[in-house]
Amino acid sequence: MKDTVFLNNDIEMPLLGLGTYRISGENEMAKAISAAVDSGYRLIDTASSYKNEEAVGRAIARSGVPRSGLFITTKLWNTAQRLNDITGAFQRSLERLHTDYVDLYMIQWPVPGCYLNSWLEICSLLETGRVRAVGVCNFEVRHLEELKSISGIVPAVNQFEYHPLWNRKELVEYCRMNGIQVQASAPLARGGYLDHDVFCVMGTKYACSPAQIGLRWAVQKGISVIPGSSDPRHIRANSDIFNFSIDPEDMELLEKVNENYRCTDIPEDLQDIPF
Repeated sequence: MKDTVFLNNDIEMPLLGLGTYRISGENEMAKAISAAVDSGYRLIDTASSYKNEEAVGRAIARSGVPRSGLFITTKLWNTAQRLNDITGAFQRSLERLHTDYVDLYMIQWPVPGCYLNSWLEICSLLETGRVRAVGVCNFEVRHLEELKSISGIVPAVNQFEYHPLWNRKELVEYCRMNGIQVQASAPLARGGYLDHDVFCVMGTKYACSPAQIGLRWAVQKGISVIPGSSDPRHIRANSDIFNFSIDPEDMELLEKVNENYRCTDIPEDLQDIPF
């Protein structure tokens, strides 16, 4: 199976990336990114809200991989949307990352009253050459429909919580029908299925870990995954998901373990809004 996917603007994106949420220390970040690039990762995902873009930028600079060989993603936070400071927030992210462009820039949450304007603003960044693709995070069908009504640019990516315990079938199908690449945040459900009987049995069958089963299930469906870890052993193990495939009957079984289980939090400033 190919380990990259073409986005709707013909940009090629790796299916596997390193999520850096909760990796904050300089040494921890350097160790994580070093292990990732050594294991073949070329997608690094961060966000201004993670407060680690500077550490990511320095670690990338020391990685030995040319900038053109990496796919770097960062995101626009809610506060900048409310202040209508989209261009300023983006420029600060570039400076912290020590790069003159990012491969993917995304709106992290659909802030009511703001996200439509934010979308038009980040789309305008495409014309500057400082962004290769634009996308969104945590957008539901109704949000995506609104974007469609105001813009001729379809998000290249929609990143949202996705894993076997919450398979989001309706949203995934909508994205596929509209040419939007799904990217799974929290693809390991923060450890939620690592002791699950189905995954343990399959791990034995395929001589791999439950985590590898869950990640392989997603990429085998063409969904990008960005598992977060600072442990080099886990980072290396996650890169092995392209070395095996899951049989069709087991893929069907994994579809049935869905529990609509959410493991990630909604930001405090959006908790009164239904998602």
